[in-house]
Amino acid sequence: MLPKLQYISQGATAPQQLEHIRKVLDLGCKWIQLRFKQQEQIVLVSLAETVKQLCAAYDAMLIINDHVNIAKEVAADGVHLGLSDTPVAVARQTLEAGKIIGGTANTLDDVRQRIREGCDYIGLGPYRFTATKEKLSPVLGLEGYRQLFASLSATERTVPIYAIGGILKEDIPALLDAGLYGIAVSGLLTHTVEPIDCII
Repeated sequence: MLPKLQYISQGATAPQQLEHIRKVLDLGCKWIQLRFKQQEQIVLVSLAETVKQLCAAYDAMLIINDHVNIAKEVAADGVHLGLSDTPVAVARQTLEAGKIIGGTANTLDDVRQRIREGCDYIGLGPYRFTATKEKLSPVLGLEGYRQLFASLSATERTVPIYAIGGILKEDIPALLDAGLYGIAVSGLLTHTVEPIDCII
């Protein structure tokens, strides 16, 4: 069973990324998505190797954003793929059996595509505006999630779907009530001092 909370890493430099990841692990987070855009491969591989060792020490999972080959190289627990990234089928062939493959979605059609592709979980959003992501898709809001889940069959709902995008602590109960399995956040955990079990 996947954790209910995923931390999507933040930081303009590798040391900042590592500082934030170490902090949220100290707070009890058990699932890290390493997201470090527009970096040279050697920098990203080095950081990923360090974060993998750190996550192992905390008994936490690590997935890599976008880079299937780096996920394989550092023996990460899996990869998260955007709609325009490596196809899920190719990632399955590249990674060892049992690795986690997550996929981004914004619409009902996206969600159904991700389910057909065999994603292990789906990051659905954005919930509200966030400056963390460039080229932001249309904002869903709570009502958007409710409408989308009302259109999914019981079988389709068995795939864990995570809310993502500008989520605050006070948003979480309503999101879970709307049918979301969990949440994926950056700023909420980067800036909190609360233990994870006080957040979700």
